[in-house]
Amino acid sequence: MTEWIRQFLDCLSIEKGLSRNTLLAYGRDLRRYADYLEKKKKITSLGKVGRREITDFLLHEKDRDLEPTSIARALVAVRMFHRFLADEGRLPQDVTDALESPKLWKKLPNYLSASEVERLLAAPNPRRTQGLRDQAVLELMYATGMRASEATTLRLSSLDFEDGIVRILGKGSKERIVPMGRKARESVRRYLERGRPEWVKRANGTEALFLTRLGRPMSRQSVWAILKVCAKKSGLGKKVYPHILRHSFATHLLEGGADLRVVQELLGHADIVTTQIYTHVDKARLKGIHQKFHPRP
Repeated sequence: MTEWIRQFLDCLSIEKGLSRNTLLAYGRDLRRYADYLEKKKKITSLGKVGRREITDFLLHEKDRDLEPTSIARALVAVRMFHRFLADEGRLPQDVTDALESPKLWKKLPNYLSASEVERLLAAPNPRRTQGLRDQAVLELMYATGMRASEATTLRLSSLDFEDGIVRILGKGSKERIVPMGRKARESVRRYLERGRPEWVKRANGTEALFLTRLGRPMSRQSVWAILKVCAKKSGLGKKVYPHILRHSFATHLLEGGADLRVVQELLGHADIVTTQIYTHVDKARLKGIHQKFHPRP
């Protein structure tokens, strides 16, 4: 089964052009799937797998307290894997073809209030090179809703200060154009003028926008570290991670009256259903206000 998984991932990489992160996630999902079938169901051949076994695997994943989105992704990976093997003639049929998606329990995304975002963005020390970079990273991520992986792959050519936009290379190598906003532009300019030149001397002419002290492109782990330090410094008292800035970006736009379709485009979501989860956040806020202030809650 391991060899089939490898061939499937190679196919996705070459023919579908999926991002490295997506391929890694699918690979982890399918290895857990194969491990579950072998250890829990004593099945070593996919030809013996039916819809029941797949449903049991998803329930097993749920019992591991995985996020609903992670379980949904695992189901997508399993479905695509079975379809691939059936198309290649290695399985007599695709048993997932008539498999109904289990109703995913909804979990509202965590997000920061506007005041919490302000505290977070004010945490870096702009008098230091690292502070200039950290503030630019956080300001740009919140202003555009980009993912940590997208921020770390930005290049100098991605920025257009004249028009105030940034070109973001998202999942599946799809490019989208997002406005930077005045504060983000100012923060990135300060970093480019007073911070990056100090570190780029240690590199070999890299075009990466955000660098480490050694002049190398930043990693996603570096962004996590920045958030962790700044969250502690700002005294937020809650778990803060890169995606929470993306959630906050979308939520604040919708609360301000932005059209859902516009938010979908800014986030780079292929399906508006993915974006609609943020409308649940807004509904939850309205419900809370109603219960708090209505004379008969």
